[in-house]
Amino acid sequence: MLRKILFPLILGVAGCGVLISLGLWQVERLAWKEDVLVGINARLAAAPAPLTTEVSESTNEYTRVTVSGTPTGEELHVLVSGTEAGTGYRVISKMQTPLGAVLVDQGLLALENKAAAPLIAPMEITGTLIWPDDQNSSTPDPDIAANIWFARNVDTMSAALDTLPLMIVSTTSTPADPRLTALPVNTATIKNDHFEYAVTWFLLALVWAIMSFYLILRTTRPKDA
Repeated sequence: MLRKILFPLILGVAGCGVLISLGLWQVERLAWKEDVLVGINARLAAAPAPLTTEVSESTNEYTRVTVSGTPTGEELHVLVSGTEAGTGYRVISKMQTPLGAVLVDQGLLALENKAAAPLIAPMEITGTLIWPDDQNSSTPDPDIAANIWFARNVDTMSAALDTLPLMIVSTTSTPADPRLTALPVNTATIKNDHFEYAVTWFLLALVWAIMSFYLILRTTRPKDA
């Protein structure tokens, strides 16, 4: 009897062990991600400080800052959908400041307003420092002629507009560009699906255990004469 059930038993235990370990790993990742989100929310809730050039992605991402400057009118349009303001173009503007030119994500431009002229006037920006890299292997190359981009990348965009490699996502601007709806940074846009993954792995482990039990029953069932 033991020889009959040894293989399905080993298969069942090994499979359940692997699936449960994957589920536990996702639980650990969930705790890590929640700690990260707590830290980000703390930065987003802090009072903004004047922008300096002594900032880096590793220590200052999601830091709230203020800066005064004037948009030059040069901007990149990033096609996006599913934002709080709907579908349109994120407007990444070149803004001249006392520190040098920087990138400012000024908000969403409606599709039908793509040709509207930008507001070129001195303004005060309050926003969040980020170093986004939305590109992946499936991201299309930008349509330079039509000024349509499909991802934000600080290095690529700062090279295109000849700015410092700094991007501020605007929360408020005074005065506001009437074409645009601000898209402030918040943690709702940061993926945290580790709980769903953990549940999936644990359910697969349960299914594997049931299937293994059924296989053992079939193996030990007496055959008809």
